[in-house]
Amino acid sequence: MNRQVISPAAGTGSSASPYSPAIRFDNLLFVSGQVALTPAGAISPGGIEEQTRLVLENLRAILAAGGSSLERVLKTTCFLTDIDDFAAFNRIYKTFFPLEPPARSTCQVAGLAPGLLVEIDAIAVVD
Repeated sequence: MNRQVISPAAGTGSSASPYSPAIRFDNLLFVSGQVALTPAGAISPGGIEEQTRLVLENLRAILAAGGSSLERVLKTTCFLTDIDDFAAFNRIYKTFFPLEPPARSTCQVAGLAPGLLVEIDAIAVVD
């Protein structure tokens, strides 16, 4: 079995929680749910658009650390605390996946950590 824990470089907003930011298994990268943590580890004070942008930047950093990229993402699962934010979320999401976006599931959840509006996990191919 070719299993490797992937951690992004310091300052990418990764959490100190007891989980791996990503696991590489052969040529697949499984990225844990990313939230709007700033490089200092604080929750972004912005609204859904700012938080979505930061979540996707954090996702990009972990993908790069694992040898992949947004262009190689196969599937995302997106969690919103308010489905009424879907249109604004989608506007930002489309800027990160402009052509041939990955398969995606999006749902409303009862809640994330206080102050968080969105979380995204991903599965990607590694070269």
